[in-house]
Amino acid sequence: MVKSPSEAEIIIYNTCAVKGPTENRMIEILKRSPPKKKLVVAGCLPLINFERLTREVSFDAAVGPAAGSNIVDVIAQVSKGEKVRAVEYSSEPLPALTLPRVRVNRVIGIVPINYGCLGSCAYCCVTFARGRLRSYLLEEVVERVKGDLASGACEFWLTSQDTACYGKDKHTNLAELLKAVCGIEGEFKVRVGMMTPNTALSILDELVEAFGDDHVFKFIHLPIQSGDNGILQKMHRHYSVEDFKKTVKAFRTGLPDITLSTDVICGFPGESDEAFKRTLQVVEEVNPDIVNVSKFFARPRTAAAEMNKDFVPLQEIKRRSSAAAALAKKVSLENNRRWIGWTGEIVIDEVGKVSGSWIGRNFTYKPIAVKSRKRLLGKVIQVKIVRAFQTHLEGEIIE
Repeated sequence: MVKSPSEAEIIIYNTCAVKGPTENRMIEILKRSPPKKKLVVAGCLPLINFERLTREVSFDAAVGPAAGSNIVDVIAQVSKGEKVRAVEYSSEPLPALTLPRVRVNRVIGIVPINYGCLGSCAYCCVTFARGRLRSYLLEEVVERVKGDLASGACEFWLTSQDTACYGKDKHTNLAELLKAVCGIEGEFKVRVGMMTPNTALSILDELVEAFGDDHVFKFIHLPIQSGDNGILQKMHRHYSVEDFKKTVKAFRTGLPDITLSTDVICGFPGESDEAFKRTLQVVEEVNPDIVNVSKFFARPRTAAAEMNKDFVPLQEIKRRSSAAAALAKKVSLENNRRWIGWTGEIVIDEVGKVSGSWIGRNFTYKPIAVKSRKRLLGKVIQVKIVRAFQTHLEGEIIE
């Protein structure tokens, strides 16, 4: 490992291509790779749009996501001057969770709990790269968390394309996994990644109960994508608006302060103005803390890419995206203002962008900025919230 690309003999880029703009950024980054360096393109891009990659980028090897220890063999081949093309590992055994790694943030352990999913979303190209559901054994995840905890991590992100489908191929589920992880001795917090409403609904009571453990951040990422049931069907999302609301209600009933993050897609093929307005109505009614707004972009080989006659004009997609983003800012700010005056403990898990600033999270995973000349990363401190912004809160440290 070296500190900069200029020092490297071989450069490995781990890529994403979930959306059109993301793919464009990846291609531009790869084009700017330092000359005379061997280049390995890893991740989802080689399996989502290999044709464009080969057309626009000069590289020595292309490998899929979750290559694990196989990357060592690829590097050995590249070192000998060989070319490796479109190596796909998505159907092979999962890379061991015990593989050596370098944490970007020493206090955060990022733990994948499964690869692939059970969905068939019409707009999603990630399934071409990640494949069908393959879960790690519950014991493997627990041992990984124990190891990271022993090496200094105090916050764990359980990640996957859909965390709520975890274990459906292993006769277990996410609730059971959370209970096992929370049974580990030590001081730590767990953040659960994105889950789809239909998979969450299948284990809803167990899941809400598991989230009640003090180790778990009261935070859920539950995408709605559209507030119109007809569009959800066209998207091949296997739930209704009513299912989404039922899931949210169950979590809020059991955990009243929970932070809700959701996603919406603007301009999916066939989305009428009335259908879009229904999405805005759902956002206003459910009042999520975070709304991630995306413009629809047709991805290669997806069902949505074939819906040409139903495409929404780009200018209209931009208008709807702007309207949704404005509403998202409004509801986020209103929700954050409710926290002004709150006092309690937060875990500092990030160095702030401004010198002397730190970012911590309270029990609902709200980001709270504080100022201190001390080294606070990984520390638990008491704060009082004094200001609210759309994206975060500002706190004063209570000595």
